[in-house]
Amino acid sequence: MNDRYSQRGVSAQKEDVHKAVAKLDKGLFPNAFCKVYPDYWGNDPDYCNLMHADGAGTKSILAYMYWKETGDMSVWKGIAIDSIVMNIDDLLCVGATGPFTYSSTIGRNKHLIPGDVISAIINGTQEYFNDLREYGIDVHFLGGETADVGDVVRTVIVDGTMACRMRRDKLVTTEKMRAGDVVVSLASYGQASYETRYNSGMGSNGLTSARHEMLHKQYAEKYPESVDPALPKDVVYNGAYTLTDATETPLNVGQMILSPTRTYAPVVLKILAAHFDQIHGIIHCSGGGQSKCLHYLPAPLRVVKHNLLPIPPLFNLIQQSAGTEWREMYQVFNMGQRLEIFTDKATADAIIEIASSFNIDAQISGFVENAPAKEVVIESNHGRFVYN
Repeated sequence: MNDRYSQRGVSAQKEDVHKAVAKLDKGLFPNAFCKVYPDYWGNDPDYCNLMHADGAGTKSILAYMYWKETGDMSVWKGIAIDSIVMNIDDLLCVGATGPFTYSSTIGRNKHLIPGDVISAIINGTQEYFNDLREYGIDVHFLGGETADVGDVVRTVIVDGTMACRMRRDKLVTTEKMRAGDVVVSLASYGQASYETRYNSGMGSNGLTSARHEMLHKQYAEKYPESVDPALPKDVVYNGAYTLTDATETPLNVGQMILSPTRTYAPVVLKILAAHFDQIHGIIHCSGGGQSKCLHYLPAPLRVVKHNLLPIPPLFNLIQQSAGTEWREMYQVFNMGQRLEIFTDKATADAIIEIASSFNIDAQISGFVENAPAKEVVIESNHGRFVYN
């Protein structure tokens, strides 16, 4: 599986990217989840600036295929949501609560992606900001760039950049993470009170693997534009499923993989308002999955996750379809818990109660202890896995 993953031109750990940025300025708080800048615009030492860029990644390829198969235009608002949430939930991890500004960047192949799809993405973006406003999250849509770049992009790519200004004394950096902390994991699946349907928990990471390992070979011939033509044929669409196959959930296979990335913004705003001083770190388990926190530990510490939430159906389907080793599953996918909060035991209980008020499962999934070097340990029914 490791070999298939690399042959597809992707990397769970982004080693080349980390190497490329190794010598850059790390900002005011080097271990913070997002880079924190001085207040360049206001020039106020009590404030700081944050800016973050992310996107829906290769999930947009799946949306393209599902739209072509079914005519369902709603998948494009889902892609807009993915791009937004991958930005806003990263910024939540440093305590940012807004107001935010957002600029979208869309690159398309005009021959395949017509104007009504672009309209669905752009209008879906504003609709989602309207939805967020009902929960106290204020995002201002500043427009962006939509480019016809068919020589570069085979279908469409949807990215965005989000920024905000906040008080430095309201930052959540990981500097306070310490031995004795517990880890609270919040579920990525189910149906939160602010969601309109069941969420599989997919998020916006690991989509290249999920798409090729779950979907049938027929899609390589039907949608050659969905595949890099240089890829070896034996790593392209190796699965047994069609996009419209039923599952044990209310969603079919395509809908499961396309579930819009859940935002935790309404939950985190309430947690920060009530327990800011007790929050030692917040980690968005996106690229890197359950090993993500390794990159943000402020000292030689070991994070032991011995009580993770049950794995939802989607990730079991991916694992069974691909035969992926469980060690890699935990490193590529969120595995059912996409946000984790480091705090003390008493506050953990309060966080779980807040999450439950939004119909989101949460539980104490692990603890932090001193160690000779930084490492993350997963103890599960599928084995014990160490990442360092």
